[in-house]
Amino acid sequence: MSRHDLDPLELSVWSSLVAMIAEEMGSVLTRGALSPNIRERRDASCALFDSGGRMVAQAAHIPVHLGALPEAVRAVRGSTPRAGDVFLLNSPWQGGSHLPDLTMIEAISDGAGGIAGYAVVRAHHADVGGMSPGSMPQGATELVQEGLVLPPVRLERVGVPDPELLALILANVRTPDERRGDLAAQRAACEVGARGWRALLAQHGAARLAEVTDGLLDYAERRARARLTALEGATGTAEDALEGDGVSEQDVPLSVALSVRSGALHLDFTGTSPMVRGNVNCPIQVTRAAALFVLRSLLPEDVPTNEGIARPIHISAPDDCCLAARAPAAVAAGNVEMSQRITDLLFAAFAAAGVDVPAQGQGTMNNITFGGAGWTFYETLGGGQGASAKGPGPDAVHVGMSNTRNTPIESLERAYPLVIERYAVRRGSGGAGRHRGGDGVVRAYRVLEPCTVTLLTERRRRAPRGAAGGGDGACGENLLNGEPLPAKCRRELQPGDVVELRTPGGGGWGVPARA
Repeated sequence: MSRHDLDPLELSVWSSLVAMIAEEMGSVLTRGALSPNIRERRDASCALFDSGGRMVAQAAHIPVHLGALPEAVRAVRGSTPRAGDVFLLNSPWQGGSHLPDLTMIEAISDGAGGIAGYAVVRAHHADVGGMSPGSMPQGATELVQEGLVLPPVRLERVGVPDPELLALILANVRTPDERRGDLAAQRAACEVGARGWRALLAQHGAARLAEVTDGLLDYAERRARARLTALEGATGTAEDALEGDGVSEQDVPLSVALSVRSGALHLDFTGTSPMVRGNVNCPIQVTRAAALFVLRSLLPEDVPTNEGIARPIHISAPDDCCLAARAPAAVAAGNVEMSQRITDLLFAAFAAAGVDVPAQGQGTMNNITFGGAGWTFYETLGGGQGASAKGPGPDAVHVGMSNTRNTPIESLERAYPLVIERYAVRRGSGGAGRHRGGDGVVRAYRVLEPCTVTLLTERRRRAPRGAAGGGDGACGENLLNGEPLPAKCRRELQPGDVVELRTPGGGGWGVPARA
């Protein structure tokens, strides 16, 4: 047994202990947030990092957030933090994903002037400025059009707030009071994480806490490598595409060659489209988050989710690739839609390698944003999950890189000039098979005052594919007063207009049984 090995009881206790601190952070965040997007839909994520910037624990929140958070902590550590500093960032070139995701990071004091670790909260804010309400614009071609760009900046210096910086941020958003409240909730969540980490430090000491952290990460790595070793020699390729970049409807092709060698997962994205004009590009940390999610889904549930799982993943992408975007590329849809397509691509490559994986799920987050005078509203919608050898796909769930809840109708209608005309399961949209794919949803919004709506969606032309002879799921549809809308668009609305989204179903698995 190495010095980092923990016995099974210690592993279970410590893994649960640090995970519950992250879960408590999430509870404080959602109880304190003002916006329904964070309070009700829980479009946010919390995690704990050690003093070396390694992710020790994460709450069961949003995969696309959590897999990318190590880059954000790395950017903060490169900014010479001091104990008690609190940073805010969203720049995709310095650890962010897309601009509405504001990441708050507290450098946790060890009580003696040093940094004991980092408490991290990433939350999707309903507006951070930019060319359209909600900061999820269609048609953006450079990052500055999508909102206020924040490299790592100090909201607090050694525990002392900077009111002028906060005032500057709030002056550049459409809903400053809501943003102030959501940022305060993030700050409270960071403090809960810091308090929990300091309690462990006080009880067990720095040496023991470091030993445990090493043990938890090493154990997760061993479990991940063991799973990959069982697939040694597997190779597979896959191709897919996004349905336009928001500027053009021309497909954006993606390609991957997957191989498992020496207990490691190698992903080569050569052949994928260069960066495009529209905002479906994504920074490399989002691509890495998608790969981490796919590998995590192949592991048993008892494996702790920490940075150790990412160690066996090796990614190669061309320098100009849309999966490794560089400034000044626009990226708002990359975090939500490109990340979904990457997971589809990787699952398809695993299937080509002979690995038993589910059929494709809806493969989109169905992003919809409304904005009017003094208000903005954003949500994503669930759809059908792909079926598998184990059984049918669930209906009306968030799939892949999204793990949010829906916005309750009562909360939405109380907060915004919107009425939900219909919200139902889209029966029959799942693909046929021995096990049927899950069904999507139908959600129709009637607006009560002039506003804009922005849609960033996928799988409106290219259906989620079935597996092992199963049928494809139904494509999604976007409608305005019964007339079709493009997958990605922005429209001005008048009172009484109805926007309806019909989300895709999941692919079926296996040849359907004869009647």
